[in-house]
Amino acid sequence: MPEKLLEGKVGLIVGVANDRSYAWHIAKAITDHGGTCAYAHIPGEKNERRTRKAAEKVTADPWLFPCDAGSDAELDALFDAYKGQFDRMDFLVHSIAFAEREWLQPGKFAETPREAYMQAIDISAYTLAAMANRAKGMMPAGGSIMCMSYYGAEKVVPGYNVMGVAKSALESTARYLAAELGQQGIRVNSISGGYLKTLASSAVGGTDVFDEHAVTRSPLRRGVEGGDVGGTAVYLASDLSSGVTGETIYVDCGVNTIGV
Repeated sequence: MPEKLLEGKVGLIVGVANDRSYAWHIAKAITDHGGTCAYAHIPGEKNERRTRKAAEKVTADPWLFPCDAGSDAELDALFDAYKGQFDRMDFLVHSIAFAEREWLQPGKFAETPREAYMQAIDISAYTLAAMANRAKGMMPAGGSIMCMSYYGAEKVVPGYNVMGVAKSALESTARYLAAELGQQGIRVNSISGGYLKTLASSAVGGTDVFDEHAVTRSPLRRGVEGGDVGGTAVYLASDLSSGVTGETIYVDCGVNTIGV
Protein backbone atom coordinates (compact mmCIF):
# COMPACT_ATOMS: atom_id res chain seq x y z
CA MET A 1 0.00 0.00 0.00
CA PRO A 2 1.23 3.56 -0.70
CA GLU A 3 2.47 5.77 2.11
CA LYS A 4 -0.17 6.40 4.73
CA LEU A 5 -1.27 10.01 4.36
CA LEU A 6 -3.22 10.39 7.60
CA GLU A 7 -0.97 8.73 10.17
CA GLY A 8 -1.68 10.24 13.58
CA LYS A 9 -4.72 12.23 12.49
CA VAL A 10 -8.05 11.88 14.31
CA GLY A 11 -11.52 13.14 13.54
CA LEU A 12 -15.28 12.69 13.62
CA ILE A 13 -17.49 11.12 11.00
CA VAL A 14 -21.19 11.88 11.19
CA GLY A 15 -23.49 9.74 9.09
CA VAL A 16 -22.35 6.11 8.92
CA ALA A 17 -25.64 4.23 8.56
CA ASN A 18 -24.23 0.94 7.25
CA ASP A 19 -21.34 -0.36 5.19
CA ARG A 20 -22.88 0.86 1.94
CA SER A 21 -23.03 4.54 2.83
CA TYR A 22 -20.51 7.03 1.51
CA ALA A 23 -19.60 7.88 5.11
CA TRP A 24 -18.53 4.28 5.67
CA HIS A 25 -16.34 4.24 2.57
CA ILE A 26 -14.78 7.49 3.76
CA ALA A 27 -14.15 6.01 7.21
CA LYS A 28 -12.55 2.94 5.66
CA ALA A 29 -10.27 4.97 3.39
CA ILE A 30 -9.23 7.29 6.22
CA THR A 31 -8.53 4.33 8.50
CA ASP A 32 -6.57 2.53 5.77
CA HIS A 33 -4.36 5.62 5.59
CA GLY A 34 -3.63 5.61 9.31
CA GLY A 35 -6.34 7.97 10.58
CA THR A 36 -8.51 7.39 13.63
CA CYS A 37 -12.27 7.84 13.24
CA ALA A 38 -14.90 8.55 15.88
CA TYR A 39 -18.53 8.10 14.90
CA ALA A 40 -21.82 9.88 15.57
CA HIS A 41 -25.07 8.07 14.84
CA ILE A 42 -28.81 8.67 14.98
CA PRO A 43 -30.15 7.89 18.49
CA GLY A 44 -31.80 4.53 19.12
CA GLU A 45 -30.65 0.97 19.70
CA LYS A 46 -31.26 -0.14 16.13
CA ASN A 47 -29.28 2.77 14.71
CA GLU A 48 -26.44 2.28 17.17
CA ARG A 49 -26.27 -1.42 16.40
CA ARG A 50 -26.22 -0.77 12.66
CA THR A 51 -23.53 1.91 12.89
CA ARG A 52 -21.42 -0.14 15.29
CA LYS A 53 -21.57 -3.19 13.02
CA ALA A 54 -20.39 -1.10 10.08
CA ALA A 55 -17.73 0.78 12.06
CA GLU A 56 -16.27 -2.41 13.49
CA LYS A 57 -15.41 -3.50 9.97
CA VAL A 58 -12.84 -0.69 9.81
CA THR A 59 -12.16 0.30 13.43
CA ALA A 60 -11.50 -1.98 16.38
CA ASP A 61 -13.68 -0.97 19.35
CA PRO A 62 -14.97 2.21 17.66
CA TRP A 63 -15.97 5.28 19.67
CA LEU A 64 -19.65 5.97 19.02
CA PHE A 65 -21.98 8.65 20.33
CA PRO A 66 -25.69 9.25 19.60
CA CYS A 67 -26.80 12.61 18.27
CA ASP A 68 -30.00 14.08 16.90
CA ALA A 69 -28.46 16.74 14.68
CA GLY A 70 -31.68 18.73 14.82
CA SER A 71 -31.04 19.51 18.49
CA ASP A 72 -28.46 22.08 19.60
CA ALA A 73 -28.27 20.41 23.00
CA GLU A 74 -27.42 17.06 21.44
CA LEU A 75 -24.82 18.63 19.16
CA ASP A 76 -23.25 20.22 22.25
CA ALA A 77 -23.26 16.84 23.99
CA LEU A 78 -21.63 15.14 21.00
CA PHE A 79 -18.77 17.60 20.69
CA ASP A 80 -18.26 17.79 24.46
CA ALA A 81 -18.06 13.99 24.61
CA TYR A 82 -15.60 13.95 21.70
CA LYS A 83 -13.48 16.56 23.44
CA GLY A 84 -13.42 14.40 26.55
CA GLN A 85 -12.04 11.48 24.54
CA PHE A 86 -9.72 13.13 22.00
CA ASP A 87 -7.36 16.08 22.31
CA ARG A 88 -8.08 17.56 18.89
CA MET A 89 -10.06 17.18 15.68
CA ASP A 90 -8.06 17.05 12.47
CA PHE A 91 -11.03 16.31 10.22
CA LEU A 92 -14.82 16.43 10.35
CA VAL A 93 -17.00 14.57 7.86
CA HIS A 94 -20.61 15.74 7.55
CA SER A 95 -22.57 13.05 5.72
CA ILE A 96 -26.16 13.51 6.87
CA ALA A 97 -29.29 14.69 5.10
CA PHE A 98 -33.01 14.30 5.55
CA ALA A 99 -36.23 15.03 3.70
CA GLU A 100 -39.54 13.27 4.02
CA ARG A 101 -39.87 10.54 1.41
CA GLU A 102 -43.34 11.76 0.41
CA TRP A 103 -41.87 14.93 -1.10
CA LEU A 104 -39.07 13.17 -2.98
CA GLN A 105 -41.24 12.05 -5.86
CA PRO A 106 -41.45 13.47 -9.40
CA GLY A 107 -44.14 16.13 -9.66
CA LYS A 108 -44.36 16.80 -5.91
CA PHE A 109 -41.95 19.71 -5.41
CA ALA A 110 -44.49 22.55 -5.60
CA GLU A 111 -46.61 20.79 -3.00
CA THR A 112 -43.79 20.59 -0.45
CA PRO A 113 -45.16 21.99 2.84
CA ARG A 114 -43.24 24.66 4.72
CA GLU A 115 -42.35 22.35 7.62
CA ALA A 116 -40.90 19.65 5.35
CA TYR A 117 -38.97 22.26 3.34
CA MET A 118 -37.43 23.87 6.41
CA GLN A 119 -36.62 20.52 8.03
CA ALA A 120 -34.68 19.46 4.93
CA ILE A 121 -32.66 22.68 5.03
CA ASP A 122 -32.07 22.36 8.77
CA ILE A 123 -30.82 18.79 8.87
CA SER A 124 -29.10 18.70 5.49
CA ALA A 125 -27.43 22.13 5.42
CA TYR A 126 -27.62 24.15 8.62
CA THR A 127 -26.05 21.31 10.60
CA LEU A 128 -22.80 21.77 8.66
CA ALA A 129 -22.49 25.30 10.05
CA ALA A 130 -23.56 24.14 13.51
CA MET A 131 -20.93 21.39 13.55
CA ALA A 132 -18.20 23.59 12.11
CA ASN A 133 -18.85 26.17 14.82
CA ARG A 134 -18.36 23.52 17.50
CA ALA A 135 -15.38 21.91 15.76
CA LYS A 136 -13.30 25.02 15.05
CA GLY A 137 -12.05 25.31 18.63
CA MET A 138 -10.76 21.74 18.43
CA MET A 139 -8.68 22.55 15.35
CA PRO A 140 -5.98 24.85 16.77
CA ALA A 141 -3.49 23.84 14.08
CA GLY A 142 -6.08 23.90 11.30
CA GLY A 143 -8.06 21.03 9.88
CA SER A 144 -10.35 19.77 7.16
CA ILE A 145 -14.14 19.83 7.13
CA MET A 146 -15.97 18.10 4.32
CA CYS A 147 -19.60 17.42 3.44
CA MET A 148 -21.42 15.22 0.96
CA SER A 149 -23.44 16.75 -1.85
CA TYR A 150 -24.94 15.61 -5.14
CA TYR A 151 -25.42 16.94 -8.70
CA GLY A 152 -29.05 17.71 -7.87
CA ALA A 153 -27.73 20.76 -6.01
CA GLU A 154 -26.80 22.33 -9.35
CA LYS A 155 -29.18 20.85 -11.92
CA VAL A 156 -32.71 19.51 -11.68
CA VAL A 157 -32.83 15.78 -10.98
CA PRO A 158 -36.40 14.42 -11.19
CA GLY A 159 -37.63 13.47 -7.74
CA TYR A 160 -34.71 15.04 -5.87
CA ASN A 161 -36.88 18.09 -5.24
CA VAL A 162 -36.40 19.73 -1.84
CA MET A 163 -33.24 17.74 -1.25
CA GLY A 164 -31.71 19.46 -4.27
CA VAL A 165 -32.54 22.81 -2.68
CA ALA A 166 -31.03 21.63 0.60
CA LYS A 167 -27.85 20.45 -1.12
CA SER A 168 -27.53 23.82 -2.86
CA ALA A 169 -27.72 25.42 0.58
CA LEU A 170 -25.16 22.93 1.86
CA GLU A 171 -22.63 23.78 -0.86
CA SER A 172 -23.14 27.51 -0.29
CA THR A 173 -22.75 27.00 3.45
CA ALA A 174 -19.46 25.22 2.84
CA ARG A 175 -18.16 28.14 0.78
CA TYR A 176 -19.07 30.74 3.39
CA LEU A 177 -17.50 28.60 6.12
CA ALA A 178 -14.36 28.23 4.00
CA ALA A 179 -14.08 32.00 3.68
CA GLU A 180 -14.58 32.59 7.39
CA LEU A 181 -12.52 29.74 8.84
CA GLY A 182 -9.65 29.88 6.38
CA GLN A 183 -7.70 32.34 8.52
CA GLN A 184 -7.59 29.61 11.18
CA GLY A 185 -6.16 27.15 8.68
CA ILE A 186 -9.44 25.25 8.45
CA ARG A 187 -10.43 24.12 4.97
CA VAL A 188 -14.05 23.37 4.06
CA ASN A 189 -15.05 21.50 0.91
CA SER A 190 -17.98 19.60 -0.58
CA ILE A 191 -17.73 16.23 -2.30
CA SER A 192 -20.42 15.79 -4.93
CA GLY A 193 -20.58 12.03 -5.24
CA GLY A 194 -22.35 10.24 -8.05
CA TYR A 195 -25.42 8.10 -7.49
CA LEU A 196 -24.81 5.22 -5.11
CA LYS A 197 -27.45 2.82 -3.84
CA THR A 198 -27.84 3.67 -0.16
CA LEU A 199 -30.61 3.98 2.41
CA ALA A 200 -30.74 7.71 1.71
CA SER A 201 -30.85 7.47 -2.09
CA SER A 202 -33.59 4.84 -1.97
CA ALA A 203 -35.99 7.50 -0.66
CA VAL A 204 -35.83 9.42 -3.96
CA GLY A 205 -38.46 8.42 -6.49
CA GLY A 206 -37.20 7.34 -9.91
CA THR A 207 -33.73 6.25 -8.81
CA ASP A 208 -34.13 3.00 -10.72
CA VAL A 209 -32.90 4.83 -13.85
CA PHE A 210 -30.01 6.64 -12.16
CA ASP A 211 -27.63 3.70 -12.46
CA GLU A 212 -28.34 3.27 -16.15
CA HIS A 213 -27.87 6.97 -16.85
CA ALA A 214 -24.62 7.03 -14.88
CA VAL A 215 -23.15 4.27 -17.02
CA THR A 216 -24.39 5.52 -20.39
CA ARG A 217 -23.51 9.20 -19.75
CA SER A 218 -20.27 8.72 -17.84
CA PRO A 219 -17.00 9.33 -19.70
CA LEU A 220 -15.63 6.38 -17.70
CA ARG A 221 -18.61 4.22 -18.73
CA ARG A 222 -19.26 3.09 -15.17
CA GLY A 223 -21.04 4.18 -12.05
CA VAL A 224 -19.19 5.68 -9.11
CA GLU A 225 -17.97 3.36 -6.36
CA GLY A 226 -17.68 4.09 -2.67
CA GLY A 227 -13.91 3.82 -2.83
CA ASP A 228 -13.78 6.66 -5.36
CA VAL A 229 -15.27 9.03 -2.81
CA GLY A 230 -13.21 7.51 -0.01
CA GLY A 231 -10.02 8.32 -1.87
CA THR A 232 -11.10 11.91 -2.43
CA ALA A 233 -11.89 12.27 1.28
CA VAL A 234 -8.39 11.05 2.14
CA TYR A 235 -6.97 13.69 -0.19
CA LEU A 236 -9.09 16.41 1.43
CA ALA A 237 -8.18 15.31 4.95
CA SER A 238 -4.48 15.15 4.11
CA ASP A 239 -1.84 17.82 3.61
CA LEU A 240 -1.94 17.12 -0.14
CA SER A 241 -4.98 19.42 -0.33
CA SER A 242 -3.44 22.18 1.79
CA GLY A 243 -4.37 24.81 -0.80
CA VAL A 244 -7.88 23.57 -1.54
CA THR A 245 -10.91 25.11 0.16
CA GLY A 246 -14.40 26.32 -0.72
CA GLU A 247 -14.61 23.83 -3.56
CA THR A 248 -17.24 21.36 -4.72
CA ILE A 249 -15.32 18.37 -6.02
CA TYR A 250 -17.27 16.08 -8.32
CA VAL A 251 -16.61 12.38 -7.93
CA ASP A 252 -19.14 10.94 -10.38
CA CYS A 253 -17.00 9.47 -13.15
CA GLY A 254 -17.53 12.68 -15.12
CA VAL A 255 -21.34 12.56 -15.42
CA ASN A 256 -21.63 16.24 -14.44
CA THR A 257 -19.54 17.29 -17.44
CA ILE A 258 -21.87 15.80 -20.04
CA GLY A 259 -24.86 17.68 -21.46
CA VAL A 260 -28.20 15.94 -22.01
